[in-house]
Amino acid sequence: MTGRSECVWFEVEERIEATLAEVFEHLIDPAQYVRWMGAEAVLEPRPGGTYRVHIPHRGVARGEFVTVEAPHRIVFTWGWDGDGVVPPGSSTVEVTLHERDGATLVRLRHSGLPDEESGRAHEGGWRKYLGRLDAVTTGGNPGPDVP
Repeated sequence: MTGRSECVWFEVEERIEATLAEVFEHLIDPAQYVRWMGAEAVLEPRPGGTYRVHIPHRGVARGEFVTVEAPHRIVFTWGWDGDGVVPPGSSTVEVTLHERDGATLVRLRHSGLPDEESGRAHEGGWRKYLGRLDAVTTGGNPGPDVP
């Protein structure tokens, strides 16, 4: 994690034994998305489209899609309803997918977080969820989404 206090960012990676197309579909299709993150999702994967995911133990993450380049890259804004520290749309998540020997390398960069504490909390969350994405796209069951 790096950055000044007003611009904290981090990057996490996960190798997933699935195709680019399979992984990408899990990032844009609400029915597939909730298999690995949240209980309800409204996703309109086009620039300016809605990004809204209800995560039962945390709240509602909300923003909008900025860039959608199938099947390699998605950028959306991020924040939490009712949160004064990271409000909706106040930070940016960029997900890039790279083919690696028949698998997909998922690289997620979250930027624009206000401080190191928020950065650490979000990094831990994204690591958890990328692990759940791996389980789902490779035919596994990640179990219930609990804290």
